[in-house]
Amino acid sequence: MKNIQLILIIVILFLVGCSTDVEEELYPSIECQTAEMSYTADILPIIESNCYQCHDAANNFGGITLEGYEGLKTFADNGLLVGTIRHESGFSFMPQGAPQLLSCEIEKIEAWIEQGTKDN
Repeated sequence: MKNIQLILIIVILFLVGCSTDVEEELYPSIECQTAEMSYTADILPIIESNCYQCHDAANNFGGITLEGYEGLKTFADNGLLVGTIRHESGFSFMPQGAPQLLSCEIEKIEAWIEQGTKDN
């Protein structure tokens, strides 16, 4: 019986310890690096992990395909990308049914746009 209680306590402590694994909450002093954003190295991984489930070439929900540089650039240049990921009024909040992107990810996308949406 004591072994079961001990195992239960360990499992509970493990689950509680893992409940706040958001990097920005764990390390608030880490500065978001946004200088010289690269489409391939910085932006594409964010889009792939947060947007492609619904907006790749095979699943272009709402007629929106963000796969490939040109597809993403269109929505970056017309302001729809930032409006949706910032959850601004008048825009559909994305990713839909999921939490807003981390503020650093949003800052990186905004910096990439401000730097000319380069294909680098």
